[in-house]
Amino acid sequence: MKRIAIGVQYDGTAWNGYQKQADGHTVQDKLEQALEKFARVPLATTCAGRTDTGVHALEQVVHFDTELVRDTHSWVRGVNAFLPPSIAVRWAKQLDGDPSVNDFFHARFSARARTYHYVLYNNPTRSPLLEGRAGFCFRQLDVALMQQAIPPLLGWHDFTAFRAAQCQAKSPVKLMHDIQIKRHGELVVFTITANAFLHHMVRNLVGSLVYIGTGRERPEWLGQLLETKDRHAAAPTFMPDGLYLAKIDYDPKWDLPLETTSALPWF
Repeated sequence: MKRIAIGVQYDGTAWNGYQKQADGHTVQDKLEQALEKFARVPLATTCAGRTDTGVHALEQVVHFDTELVRDTHSWVRGVNAFLPPSIAVRWAKQLDGDPSVNDFFHARFSARARTYHYVLYNNPTRSPLLEGRAGFCFRQLDVALMQQAIPPLLGWHDFTAFRAAQCQAKSPVKLMHDIQIKRHGELVVFTITANAFLHHMVRNLVGSLVYIGTGRERPEWLGQLLETKDRHAAAPTFMPDGLYLAKIDYDPKWDLPLETTSALPWF
């Protein structure tokens, strides 16, 4: 039995999230269907992090176990032949060792950190060209004010105030590594890195930061929200359109051929 890791990129606009559902209209459903058509046997997959309906991935990392012998390039070309245009395998790597050993590579549990981008179009009028690919705010955003709100969020904290009610995580305590907010013309890009994320955590953070950027709240409000541990005190969950799972960080010992350049120009 061999473990194969693959990098998957997708436009989530048309899909009901990553994780398999009864309706069969998810990224995982289509990926496993393509794998089965190529390999001629069912192959169960495990991903680094689930994404919701409408959320995209620049690089989702997935693994599966198989006894089949295939060239790594064949896994890319062969599986892509059975995938829709909005989903693609970008790379594949066979990992040596025994998948039954606890410290062997695991797409989810071996991940040390995850990075998301949220792309927001900041203009008085919406753009149909960015529909489904960027969030939208018609009020002018003050990036400097939003940046001032970041420091209290860094480090280990209980992020209950930014946790969806249906979140299944065992603990709300996460390690926030970094938050960057940059303006690129009419686009404002939030780049958020943590060891792991709660359900809707990024979109809830962005929604509250937008309150600050539009002057509805002061920068110190974000740290106060964190202390309240009250989801109802924070801003509503922001739209999924501009959210991208961008990068999964692993120990270099796995030598995964992770993407080194962004697929989108404003990053």
